[in-house]
Amino acid sequence: MQSVEQYDYIIVGGGSAGCVMASRLSENRQNRVLLCEAGADIPLDNIPPAILDSYPGTAYLNPDYTWPGQQATSVQVDGKPARSRKYEQARILGGGSSINAQFFNRGSPADYDAWEAHGAVGWNWESVLPFFKKSETDTDFTDGLHGNSGPIRVRRVFPEQWPGHARAIASAFASKGYAYLPDQNGEFRDGYFPIALSNYDEKRETVATTYLDAAVRARPNLSIKTGAEVERLTFDGTRCIGIVLHQGAGPAIIIGGEIIVSAGAIGSPALLLRSGVGPAASLRELGIGVVADLPGVGQNLMEHPSIALASYIDESARINDVTRHHIRVGARYSSHIGNAPEGDMLILGVTKTSWHAVGKRIGTLLSYVNNPFSDRGEVRLASADWHERPRVALNMLTDERDLDRLVDGFKRMAALQATAAMSAITSDPFPASYSEKVRQVGMLSRKNKFITDVLASLLDGPAPVRSLLMRRVVAGGPTLAALLADDSALRQFIREACVGVWHVSCTCRMGSDDDPRAVTDARARVRGVSNLRVVDASIFPVLPGANTNAPVLMVAERVANLILSNLSSRAASASAM
Repeated sequence: MQSVEQYDYIIVGGGSAGCVMASRLSENRQNRVLLCEAGADIPLDNIPPAILDSYPGTAYLNPDYTWPGQQATSVQVDGKPARSRKYEQARILGGGSSINAQFFNRGSPADYDAWEAHGAVGWNWESVLPFFKKSETDTDFTDGLHGNSGPIRVRRVFPEQWPGHARAIASAFASKGYAYLPDQNGEFRDGYFPIALSNYDEKRETVATTYLDAAVRARPNLSIKTGAEVERLTFDGTRCIGIVLHQGAGPAIIIGGEIIVSAGAIGSPALLLRSGVGPAASLRELGIGVVADLPGVGQNLMEHPSIALASYIDESARINDVTRHHIRVGARYSSHIGNAPEGDMLILGVTKTSWHAVGKRIGTLLSYVNNPFSDRGEVRLASADWHERPRVALNMLTDERDLDRLVDGFKRMAALQATAAMSAITSDPFPASYSEKVRQVGMLSRKNKFITDVLASLLDGPAPVRSLLMRRVVAGGPTLAALLADDSALRQFIREACVGVWHVSCTCRMGSDDDPRAVTDARARVRGVSNLRVVDASIFPVLPGANTNAPVLMVAERVANLILSNLSSRAASASAM
């Protein structure tokens, strides 16, 4: 082992939460803070173009920016083993904020009131709103719901600048009675809206360059180690005292006054499990010594299950030059299925489905369950070897009400697709699935560019040729008409085609003292041990109706505030003595 370093705070994981924690905790110059990230740095003077780009498709499929070998199973069909697919998880400074779709929506107030109802006392809407505001500078709205001095700049592209495809989707929504809501983060009723984006001046706003700007990186009390993977946590009894870190040469022991795990909803429970914190029986089976028997570690996983309906877009309606971002419009609605909350469903209009020429010609309507009931996914270790990626079972649609809502959502998308506005600028609609073939063609390569350039030119040719190619080459599955005519076939298609949207959460969830599955308390402290917190999407009590990045920033802001406020109180008490 290398020589021992010591810090007041060690943060494991330089993703969205970790960067926020490092930035805020190091504001107090008395705090010696270490941030460890397994992936690469993002140099402020040499940010990769794919990460800066408003179009995220070349970043989130880049294997240089994700964990190699991470797989997940989605939905079990007819009792057969669920198929395992690649499940991209960020491995770069800034985490998901550096490669995601740049959505910056919060969900609804009811989502966070539900957190408190699930035992996370102090996490209701009134309590969390100040920390949403603290993270952002909203460039469009300045009322009491929006921040005006936070690190992340937020903007929207409004309807007058939308391409024809997005305008047609908006017209379809309006024809079905959806109200127009200019601000999805300010009006929490059903309706359609421009998407709020963590993007400014056509550039991505990643936490790696906003929370960790040049001034923050220059702080003498902040150390950032990239290319640095943590094997395990170290303990003295049940007191967490440090980490075993691998960076270049052999492992090093680093000691910390408090360890904060921010490795994401897959990485955080995996690290706890490798370190002996988790279900005792499972740990013993792998030969891992038990530090704390916590049955909930890696359990209760939640994801947003999704389904899509695609079509060919006429040249006049394709993506325009206003922004390279591919999604301009979305809508939330209430399904009223199975006692679901209001606004439990989302539909997005996707005007460009990939970086290549075919992707520019195919648009989709994407529907997902904002507030799923299914919470039986899990993260578990494949072995005690820290090099091996954990096994992830999303187990979506285990609650039949989620399947019922996707069936209803698919039919709603079909009705939108059939409107006059959509029929005028699209053709050849087909049920879409994110298959392995689609993923492979989406990888950046000269071969894929050549193949898609040729196919795109043929799609723009005579309508009969296009229809044949759409049916035989692009779609390759059941037809829309067949699924709409047979509910049983539609349900089977959804089970097989349903995928997550990279919003895995709740695997170290916060909860009350009497909740046997709660891993963390309302201050993000891991139960049964001391000096250890988890701060990321894994501590969500339930999955909110939102893309997870903005809620993760809020969580990190609030926990950092709790830590710093406690330090201030202790310092004031000491000075008064």
